[in-house]
Amino acid sequence: MAKLSYAKALNRALRDELTRDESVCVLGEDVGAGMAQLTLGLQAQFGPGRVMDTPISEQAFTSLATGAALCGMRPVIEFQIPSLLFLVLEQIANQAHKFPLMTGGQVAVPVTYVVPGSGSREGWAGQHSDHPYSIYAHVGVTTVVPAMPSDAYGLLVSAIRSDDPTVVFAPAGAMGVREDVTRDLVPVPIGRARIHRAGTDVTCVAVGHLVHEALAAAGELAGEVSVEVFDPRTVYPFDWPALADSLERTGRLVVMDDSNRSCGLAGEVLASAAEGMRLIAPPARVTRPDGSVLPFALGLDRAVQPARAALVSAIRSVMK
Repeated sequence: MAKLSYAKALNRALRDELTRDESVCVLGEDVGAGMAQLTLGLQAQFGPGRVMDTPISEQAFTSLATGAALCGMRPVIEFQIPSLLFLVLEQIANQAHKFPLMTGGQVAVPVTYVVPGSGSREGWAGQHSDHPYSIYAHVGVTTVVPAMPSDAYGLLVSAIRSDDPTVVFAPAGAMGVREDVTRDLVPVPIGRARIHRAGTDVTCVAVGHLVHEALAAAGELAGEVSVEVFDPRTVYPFDWPALADSLERTGRLVVMDDSNRSCGLAGEVLASAAEGMRLIAPPARVTRPDGSVLPFALGLDRAVQPARAALVSAIRSVMK
């Protein structure tokens, strides 16, 4: 048995794919230095022609990646902070995503966009703490948010091999997680959820690093409520059949989502469940407040982030 860290899993997945497929290349700022650990040591191994440091112009190198993909390459882009995805929404959602659709599938744009350190992290303030996976899911771009190191490895490998543009959000809250690995690391199918803990009373859907908070809450409530912890892993396409199966067992639903309440993934999960799945009690959600921006002051920062105590309260509320 070996311990695998989340950051090392991402690095290993990228290294394995660069070794396996010569069409894979890496673009980004400071990728040669491997500052976010995703690309650590890769430029020395594969050379600056395949692991390329770029100028500070996200729109430029994101557009370059689209062109490279149209010409047969499989670029992987690292974005150092999640807010940079706002800058390149046009390049990803309106160009890379739409080329295959508007050509009737005659072309593919196999680009992978990775954010190692997305979402809530204490002290990083408003412009470094976004978690905009709901935006990319909304426009129909394949979007994955792994919670576990083995899933981080498997989903990044699947994203690189996919012919569709794919955004990989690696949550800051999960980057230090370590997992016991007892078997070979393998690709994880995109669009397939994972149940980390079986339960009979409540289904708790948690995204990214919040899976670990949900598991802790389920352990805390073990003598009181049987909580099933449901990890979508892919937020678009979402594994709706797996959620329906879970709700057939439990009939109650709580969603924990590290994004703003309005128009977020939690609201979509609750609405979809209410439209066509088994619910025997009103569902609940634990999110950031509406329109929130994470403050720099640590006390306020922690107050805005979705918390385990709020999740425990929400689970108890749906049991009443």
